[in-house]
Amino acid sequence: MRTGYLLKNGCVLSMDARIGQYNRADVLIQDSLIAAIQPNIEVSDADIEVIDASGMIIMPGLVDTHRHMWESLVKTAGTNWSLPVYLQNLYYGAMGSKLRPQDSYIANLLGSLEALNAGVTTVLDWSMPYSAEHTDELIRGLGDAGIRAVFAHGVPGETAYWNRDSKLSYPENVRGVKERYFSSNDQLLTYGLAIRGPEFSHWDATVQDIQLAEELDAICSMHVGFGSWGSVDRSISRMYEAGLLSPRINVVHGNTMGMDEFKMLADSGASLSVTPEVEMMMGHGYPATGYFLEHGGTPTLGVDVVTSTGGDMFSQMKFALQAERSRTNEYLLQQGEMPGELSLQASQVLRFATSAGARALGLEHKTGSLTPGKEADVIMIRTTDLNLFPVHDPIGAVVQFANPSNVDTVFVAGKPVKREGKLLHVDLDEIRRKATQSKEYLLMQYRMSDANRVVFS
Repeated sequence: MRTGYLLKNGCVLSMDARIGQYNRADVLIQDSLIAAIQPNIEVSDADIEVIDASGMIIMPGLVDTHRHMWESLVKTAGTNWSLPVYLQNLYYGAMGSKLRPQDSYIANLLGSLEALNAGVTTVLDWSMPYSAEHTDELIRGLGDAGIRAVFAHGVPGETAYWNRDSKLSYPENVRGVKERYFSSNDQLLTYGLAIRGPEFSHWDATVQDIQLAEELDAICSMHVGFGSWGSVDRSISRMYEAGLLSPRINVVHGNTMGMDEFKMLADSGASLSVTPEVEMMMGHGYPATGYFLEHGGTPTLGVDVVTSTGGDMFSQMKFALQAERSRTNEYLLQQGEMPGELSLQASQVLRFATSAGARALGLEHKTGSLTPGKEADVIMIRTTDLNLFPVHDPIGAVVQFANPSNVDTVFVAGKPVKREGKLLHVDLDEIRRKATQSKEYLLMQYRMSDANRVVFS
């Protein structure tokens, strides 16, 4: 058994301000931890494998703070879906309600492997299981994939989900799920709550859910301030005044929040998950990246739904960067000016997708940067590939040029899950076979509507 790995002569982007960036250095992984980062590390231990990282960028694994993992089974179905059409096809008794427990398992396994293959080592799975058996299988899928994940436990996405008068809170088995699967914080899978929030449930239910998250020491994630219904609710203001905002609160989207609410969110230490590609496509509103920055916050990034976009964070970094640059550039153009230095830098966006994401999920002590003592969630990106070579700016290369095909090697907690461009220890043919069976079953149970014909009311 290997006890460690020495990554030699790579370009190191640590995402730790104290360590900085090396054009050429080594990273020593021992057991599950990062042991050292510096040039010219020498080891004599025969159990430590030396890996040539020349021509590679070595960096922390990417962190996705908002994804509905089960939707890997309906990948590509929603490339022409607006938000209402998406909701009508997947929830309200539609596709998502037809999942069997075994479908939930293969969905989360497939989605997790897609993420790992793209260098995403940590994800928050915003889940809405239909039964205790579905919950068990969703968690098992994450565990078998070997990804680091927050299982954000929610309720089914039926009509009651959108009923503001509903007082339905979390099922009685929430505490049991936490005790059975997440009794220790020293594991790859941790627990969170995916709550309805103040815009989609009774206020009392929101208060109870946030109090439950506090009791369980869990991240508490909710969709707030997006689409036409989010522009008038002032939900963040109400939570702020009630003392409900804290670092454990994760707000998703926030496109239509008031400017003062961004400051409330930032001042409280709560996090914001921006999913820029899906937000711009589906009609959530313009990505709030710059608004949160301008009011003292640091946004994080998520893929959200692979029905409509690929499951990699490289795309989301580019969308976030260019959408915000476009917004500020357009303002200058309207004033008769041309932009000088661009308003958002690639280095900031890389932080959104690594260290800031880890902090939002309560995992900054474990991951998000290459820091000795943290767990070794590490990826290596080939810079000899034609879309990257030659590299002048390694941070710019990652944010604006790289794609999943460039991800050569992935470690999660010191364990290699991808080497030389191939996932390890998985039978992809068998996974594809089971995923195909589940896909065909779901299509027999529910026929998805044509986006051009569906009317949402």
